[in-house]
Amino acid sequence: MKQQCDPAGMTEKPVRVRTIAELAKIAGVTSGTVSRALSGSPLVKERTREHILALAREYDFRPNQMASRLRMQRTGVIGVVVPLGHEKRQHLSDPFFMAMLGALADALTENGHDIMLSRVIPDTHDWLERIVDSGMLDGVLLIGQSDQMDAIERVAQRYRPLVAWGAVLPGMSHCAVGTDNLAGGKLAAGHLIERGAKRLAFLGEIRAPEIRARYDGACAAAAAYGLAAPIQLKAHLASDIMGREVARRIGEMAQDIDGIVAATDLLAMNAIRVLADRAIDVPARVRVIGYDDLPLAEQTVPRLSTIRQDIVRGARAMVDALFRRIADEDTPSLELPPKLVVRDSS
Repeated sequence: MKQQCDPAGMTEKPVRVRTIAELAKIAGVTSGTVSRALSGSPLVKERTREHILALAREYDFRPNQMASRLRMQRTGVIGVVVPLGHEKRQHLSDPFFMAMLGALADALTENGHDIMLSRVIPDTHDWLERIVDSGMLDGVLLIGQSDQMDAIERVAQRYRPLVAWGAVLPGMSHCAVGTDNLAGGKLAAGHLIERGAKRLAFLGEIRAPEIRARYDGACAAAAAYGLAAPIQLKAHLASDIMGREVARRIGEMAQDIDGIVAATDLLAMNAIRVLADRAIDVPARVRVIGYDDLPLAEQTVPRLSTIRQDIVRGARAMVDALFRRIADEDTPSLELPPKLVVRDSS
């Protein structure tokens, strides 16, 4: 092995070794022995292992982690996928996505895995098959089911390391972790009604199963109190059009409602701003409640009442279920309880 002089020309230092074959030649053993020694195999004698490890440090040898993972049929990478079938203009900068991504990243890196993040517009029927069959991932976490339940169910029939954040529905075959959205919708609407609201609106597009369940819960609460079902005010979650849509919908109905159940905190925040622009007092004239309990909910004026989803707990439950599935264990879906958080807007 070639040597090189230090700047003073007084001593010689070994050139860095870059392959297992080069290290094996220096150690006087086979490449297989070096590979087993570096992986801690009990087939290598302790004295030989220590000798090889010492040479690896001396020659600054860094094993090719990707090659090692491929030999073990593991990539060390988990795909985190955000499917946007119903909200094609929604961005990853959405505060809910950012909160969930941060919690998932923390849990995955603690388990020694890297993340491959994908924002997917499902433009073909096999978009999820192409992800799981890429050979690049040990498993997939979906943030939301969007309107892609059929695709997720189809893939889950044969691909076990798949866990979604979203609705837990009867008869569903894929593993999901999420809040009981039906109960959350009931809590939200029931709270506004108990505070005196009698003419409710539900603000949000209801094609995604989670938001549909929130709407159904709000309708159930209204029916339980003998009130009419909330008026649905359609508004999308894409930030570049959300404000205009909320302004238009509320502008059309502001005089006919005294309570707004918003599908998300961001929609609720936009509703409060629109009402303020129209000099409609919140909560004296219209009571507003959101859904998620993002950190921003305490920064609005007035501070936002909302339904809390435990995002950190949910993310850790998703990662735990995923790794158990990678280990070929069975993991049932998990539905977390929602919590009513009362602040100034209601």
